[in-house]
Amino acid sequence: MTRITKNLLLECKAIVQEHIHRTPVLTSTLLNELSGVDLFFKCENFQRAGSFKMRGAVHAISKLTAAQQAKGVVTHSSGNFAQALSLAARSIGVKAYIVMPNNAPQVKKNAVRSYGGEVIECEPNLAAREKAAEEIVEKHGATFLHPSNNFNVILGQGTAAMELLEDHPDLDFIMTPVGGGGLIAGTALAAHFFGHRCNTIGGEPFNVDDAYQSLKTGQIVKNESSDTIADGLRTELGNINFPIIMDYVEMIIRVEEKEIIDAMHLLWERMKIIIEPSCAVPFAALLKEKEFFKGKKVGIVLSGGNVDLGNLPF
Repeated sequence: MTRITKNLLLECKAIVQEHIHRTPVLTSTLLNELSGVDLFFKCENFQRAGSFKMRGAVHAISKLTAAQQAKGVVTHSSGNFAQALSLAARSIGVKAYIVMPNNAPQVKKNAVRSYGGEVIECEPNLAAREKAAEEIVEKHGATFLHPSNNFNVILGQGTAAMELLEDHPDLDFIMTPVGGGGLIAGTALAAHFFGHRCNTIGGEPFNVDDAYQSLKTGQIVKNESSDTIADGLRTELGNINFPIIMDYVEMIIRVEEKEIIDAMHLLWERMKIIIEPSCAVPFAALLKEKEFFKGKKVGIVLSGGNVDLGNLPF
């Protein structure tokens, strides 16, 4: 892997900012009083394509050679990366092939197509997704981009925290949800190189606590369940982001399903913003451990707002 330096992150940010929104940082006096913490919410739910994943997608495509870009990119995803890669590819002028399970919600397939991605449907299992993606690589010569276990994707995701630290350089902690590991790895690098003794902490559902277990044991642990409302966090860590997480993430706090729903409801009600369940997990973690964070300045990356409005948990 390329040696990680401060300049590498700065170069990444210069590339990414040409294609994304610089999302706002919101605060709430009421939530500060409720938690005993000075909170700063980095609102990636307002990002293009509705999530932070636009950042990593743009950076990964931009780092490809002209010859690679000419043949397009491919990924398998039914979530936010599917939409982000489609829009990022269109912004840069590259073809995007998106492998999606045939039982993915039609609204998600429509969104990918609206952003210019070509949807290839497959059976709803990982083996079928990987096989379909490999066939696209073989047929078209497209470059496969993993949603979270890709070095350039990880660097791109870290730009949200870089912006947050530019606005609020004295944060004690930055918190993110943990799913595939791309966001927390990139955030941890940003906090390390641009923060002032700023530590990174993850939030994760008890029902899919592979990252917590992996950090505890020092090796990647697989999930035995996918039963969580935080559908964006059902994925697992990879061999590229896990070493970064081991080196730079302080800890991961696990939360129950009710705690996620309550935190989501609180953010909708008090902040007047739409966030998806995965987005609420780090805030739920902070509320769970209020004494640990008491009196500190904490940034929370609100990872996305692509929620099914017809299937809310409250």
